[in-house]
Amino acid sequence: MNTKTAENRDGLAASVRPRFQTLRRDRWWRAPLVTVVVLVGFIVYGTWVAFANEHYFTDPYLSPFYSPCLASNCAHVTLPVIGDWWTLSPALLILPFPLGFRLTCYYYRKAYYRGFWLSPPACAVTEPHRRYTGETRFPLILQNIHRYFFYLAIPFPIILFVDGIRAFSFPDGFGMGLGTLILLVNAGLLGAYTLSCHSCRHLCGGHVDVFSRSPVRSRLWLFVSRLNVRHGEIAWVSLFGVALTDVYVRLVSTGVISDPRFF
Repeated sequence: MNTKTAENRDGLAASVRPRFQTLRRDRWWRAPLVTVVVLVGFIVYGTWVAFANEHYFTDPYLSPFYSPCLASNCAHVTLPVIGDWWTLSPALLILPFPLGFRLTCYYYRKAYYRGFWLSPPACAVTEPHRRYTGETRFPLILQNIHRYFFYLAIPFPIILFVDGIRAFSFPDGFGMGLGTLILLVNAGLLGAYTLSCHSCRHLCGGHVDVFSRSPVRSRLWLFVSRLNVRHGEIAWVSLFGVALTDVYVRLVSTGVISDPRFF
């Protein structure tokens, strides 16, 4: 077969190729499907938790969805900077910041571009879009505000770590329960997720031409770069960590389970 005939054949095949046709025989659709199911499930659960406005505190455990509590109508008032005029769930005051940080995350862009926009759904699989516009048009152009959400999200792992420290103080005195460990682990996972962010890596090493002249920033950049390699895995683990921490606090608060005390 000559070159011209091969080109004509390939062009004809491309013109009649069905949607998502591929020569791949593996179950390539599983990854985007799992992404859709997990992220939609988290969004539904997080939305319900935000509006439920109950069972998010059982002394000394506070759900990460409600920390820090900024309104005076909190079950556990941490920073009552909002007065009695706020009658909705206090979670609605804080969730937009960590949620915006996670939704615009560089890794999650890949996840929901493949899972929701199907652009493309998998490597070597055709996508349904006739042309690619990237992040140049609304609403995807909003992804470019990720670096600003990064600065807004920095305090949250620190605040959650403080909550974990406070979880050693029980009504009957100093102690440690399973919930204490869960709160501390959750804070650590969210801290690792924040530090492994691409924006954090750029903050540490961006615009530095010669690292030998900036030894501190060089060491910070190397540390963050090691975390950045695992940013995808950390993103998923920290996502489940937040949800499971809230579930644990909720179950203890409702009396479904009891919190084991180590001392």
